[in-house]
Amino acid sequence: MNPSRSCLVMGNWKMHGNLADNAVLLAGLVAGAQRAGHAQLAVCVPFPYLVQAQQALSGSAISWGAQDVSVHAHGAYTGEVSAAMLADFGVSWVLCGHSERRALHAETSSVVAAKAAAALSVGLTPVVCVGETLSDRDADNADCVIADQLEPVLALGADALAKMVIAYEPVWAIGTGRTASPEQAQAIHSLIRAALVQHGSGATPILYGGSVKPANASALFAQADIDGALVGGASLVAEDFLNIAASAA
Repeated sequence: MNPSRSCLVMGNWKMHGNLADNAVLLAGLVAGAQRAGHAQLAVCVPFPYLVQAQQALSGSAISWGAQDVSVHAHGAYTGEVSAAMLADFGVSWVLCGHSERRALHAETSSVVAAKAAAALSVGLTPVVCVGETLSDRDADNADCVIADQLEPVLALGADALAKMVIAYEPVWAIGTGRTASPEQAQAIHSLIRAALVQHGSGATPILYGGSVKPANASALFAQADIDGALVGGASLVAEDFLNIAASAA
């Protein structure tokens, strides 16, 4: 990690949680937030729990975000949630194009870019997720897949790119217990950085996501182009999440 850039450690709760368990987790994060040192902490929670996150985290050093956003500002789109609605709950971040959304909801890279633009239109920071499957990697096609996923996002322009975050999450390492080696992760992060530089926004943070744990966080954060982590399962355990953040020191 480049010492001139801050570290962002963001939790993605996915479809986990209930009011009682969330209260314990959020209280634990607030109580231990100072352990994160210079790392910035954030959690992306399911839509129903945004108000709980807002109430628990307001005034703390921890920000909160959503896991998805509609491309539409308003209208007859039952079940959709607009960026302006998210902003009503003090949201700072919104995940766009998580691999599970791409795979299970057929979100194309163009749709992901449109969601990022919708988030930006109301002052939210989109966290645009990219990543290859195991078959892509085995076919030595990871670089092309990442480039294709980034293309419509890069087309939004330097001003937009400067206000977003990119998260590289190799699909084969999400929830599998497998993790890209620090060198494998750095190789893709370097590719992403080069594309961002080419489009005038080399300082855009790039997070690594994929079975990040306290045991491997330090080695990942030591890489030149890894600016933090998008943490899945370990973000549901306050101690683990805080230990990951502390590894950025």
